[in-house]
Amino acid sequence: MEVLLAKNAGFCFGVRRAVDTASAAAPALTLGPIIHNPQMVESLRREGVVSVDSLEEIPPESRVVIRSHGIGRSELEALNAKNCDVRDATCPFVSRIHEMVRVASEAGVPVIVVGEREHPEVVGILGWTNPPGHTVMCPEDVNALPPMERALVVSQTTMVRERFESLCALLRERIAALDVRATICPATRDRQTEAEDIAKRADAMIVIGGRQSSNSEKLYQIAKEHCPRTYFIETAEELDSIQLSAIDTVGITAGASTPDCIIKEVVSRMNDIEKKVTNEETQEQAVMSMEDVEKTLVQLRPGQIVTGTVVQITDDEVCVNVGYKADGLVKKSDLSSTDVKVGDEIEVEVVKVNDGEGNVLLSQKNIINRKAWEEIVAKQEAGEFVEGVGKEAVKGGLLADVMGVRTFIPASQLDLRYVEKIEVFVGQPMTLKIIEIDKTKKRIVASRKAVLLAQEAERKKELWKTFEVGSIVKGVVRRLADFGAFVDIGGVDGLVHVTDLSWGRVKHPSEVVSPGQEIDVKILNVDPERERISLSYKQTQPRPWTVADQKYPVGSVVEGKVVRITTFGAFVELEPGLDGLVHISQCALTRIAKVEDAVNVGDIVRVKVLDVNTEAKRISLSIREVLEDEALDSVPAEDEFAMEEDIPAEETPAE
Repeated sequence: MEVLLAKNAGFCFGVRRAVDTASAAAPALTLGPIIHNPQMVESLRREGVVSVDSLEEIPPESRVVIRSHGIGRSELEALNAKNCDVRDATCPFVSRIHEMVRVASEAGVPVIVVGEREHPEVVGILGWTNPPGHTVMCPEDVNALPPMERALVVSQTTMVRERFESLCALLRERIAALDVRATICPATRDRQTEAEDIAKRADAMIVIGGRQSSNSEKLYQIAKEHCPRTYFIETAEELDSIQLSAIDTVGITAGASTPDCIIKEVVSRMNDIEKKVTNEETQEQAVMSMEDVEKTLVQLRPGQIVTGTVVQITDDEVCVNVGYKADGLVKKSDLSSTDVKVGDEIEVEVVKVNDGEGNVLLSQKNIINRKAWEEIVAKQEAGEFVEGVGKEAVKGGLLADVMGVRTFIPASQLDLRYVEKIEVFVGQPMTLKIIEIDKTKKRIVASRKAVLLAQEAERKKELWKTFEVGSIVKGVVRRLADFGAFVDIGGVDGLVHVTDLSWGRVKHPSEVVSPGQEIDVKILNVDPERERISLSYKQTQPRPWTVADQKYPVGSVVEGKVVRITTFGAFVELEPGLDGLVHISQCALTRIAKVEDAVNVGDIVRVKVLDVNTEAKRISLSIREVLEDEALDSVPAEDEFAMEEDIPAEETPAE
């Protein structure tokens, strides 16, 4: 029996720190178990460290140890109000998450925690959010979130990385500005990766941990995926109920809250079991009958690869001498090539030693399939892609041929979006990533989606290199938000903040642009790491004052909107960012006491341009002159003549 003990099994840094802090503080109280391991909690209780379930059970001025999972702000303030001697044993990684969500909440950014809502660590994290944060553990939780434009995403430190990444991908589809912080504990990632690796090589897997331990439960689930004979135990005594063989390879790992003493006891008990099982099997072999012994002396065995010489060829079979008491037969359909002749040496695999008629059945295709399988495994371990062809649409996905090996592609892994008709992929060549290999069942699962995501990421990476600050590019407005417009500039969405849409005042982006509109934008800032790019629309337009004298020549009459009134006149907006002043003396035909006697804010008025000073950014306008011109235009020609006759002789201009 071979025992594979994980190097990263047992206490992590944070848990060991919490246990040492509690032991040094004894006698003391803890709000909830210091860690999720009943044996260690009982051991600390004997030292004087007692766990309580609520704040009400903690008397004033008590010595209290905050457990490794941490607590919320209100609980900490309650302990301080009781004047307790608080010893903080919160895992440093958890404390860092508390600070992240606190800062985000104070900035008004919603917080989303990927984790189990009832888990003490998650409860503690949510205790630092205001308003209360959200938790997600499945796609349904993501769909149930309220609409939000931005959010901070953190993870429970023991979360499985693949689940965290898949949920973040769904969140990115719903939330435009998503700040993702990968807060899974590095020790947790290493422990999970090592457990998966050992489980793939083991015949049986032992996971040691407390029943309430989240990280131990996740280790069990990961190991179970790759090793069906996976067992979850708390103590070494539970090994007695597990059936093991002397030829088994047994893997052992343990959760972050499992004490070293329990791990050592399990390993010691495994050594005893190994000796016992080996002795029992040796005794069983000693009583084998002579007939059984003779069977073990057979020179060939199924699966054995041998080299033989072709001695005869028929229409359907090739006869091969492999040095055994009977020649072997290979069906032509099982040959790697039918181009063989008598006398050729070929490599074959033994399928059956005796087919019932004394013949040895051989195959060449099995060797080819095994080599293909080994090559696929090697490519998966190296992270390389493989080439395949779609063969058959089945329930839940597509069967593909990869190097002659049947491979399953789940429907969710066929494309970046939902695939309605899987059969369209039949006959199509495709590049795939191997995501799962079950050596026992000879089962391979691949993903086309993972390849597309990698290609898209590489394309975006190259695209980001082309963006230059200060350059002007074409884009298409994709969607609008209160704070700005998102513009697609070739596969990457950039943000034009509302203040960069126009030189004038803008209350909402819809006043300037609309979805689907093609516009030129200027690149202001590029942040490839956070995949953010800031754009400006107004900087592609001339500043209103630079061309004001050309657009509004002196003497021209234009319309504008009254936007502001002062004691000395009214400001009229000619276009966004360009206002002119109508002095109070130019507001009406007659003298007025205040500007409001002639115009009000919001009025659309016709004004004549009196003067334009682009350097001083001043335009003088007149409503009175427009009214005077209109009055003259409305007087009939004969009335004008009559008016001239009424002018006294001394005032009549000289001829």
